[in-house]
Amino acid sequence: MSEAQQRSAVVVEGLTWLGTGYHHHARLKGVGVDCAQIICATFEAVDLVEPIDPGYYATDWHLHRSEEVYATWCAKYAKQVERPPIPGDVVLFRFGRCFSHGGIVVDTDTVLHAYINRGVILTRFTEEPLAGRPMQTWSYW
Repeated sequence: MSEAQQRSAVVVEGLTWLGTGYHHHARLKGVGVDCAQIICATFEAVDLVEPIDPGYYATDWHLHRSEEVYATWCAKYAKQVERPPIPGDVVLFRFGRCFSHGGIVVDTDTVLHAYINRGVILTRFTEEPLAGRPMQTWSYW
């Protein structure tokens, strides 16, 4: 597949998770997932990466540590890019002391992500809870 086809496949697969409930450290479509696991599951499902096990992470790790755990995971499979995010990219947002929330870019305005008490949702970059937060963009390609 071309890069454009792969990016499209990532977005299409990610969207199949819409409405899945939020559950920390889960990865079961239609039942429960968190923001890290949905990214892993999506990239695995379209055969871009081998199964990913991010290991254990506490629900509040970002409130008590400054270590960039999420960025370290991303760096194993992607590169951080200094450009506006495009469909298929992964974006990380700072919550707490580090970049601790992630999602998949659906279009130039929208992110698919799993959010506590809301489940898998689409949010514009300009809407809460993402608006105004420092952001990193990561690209598999």
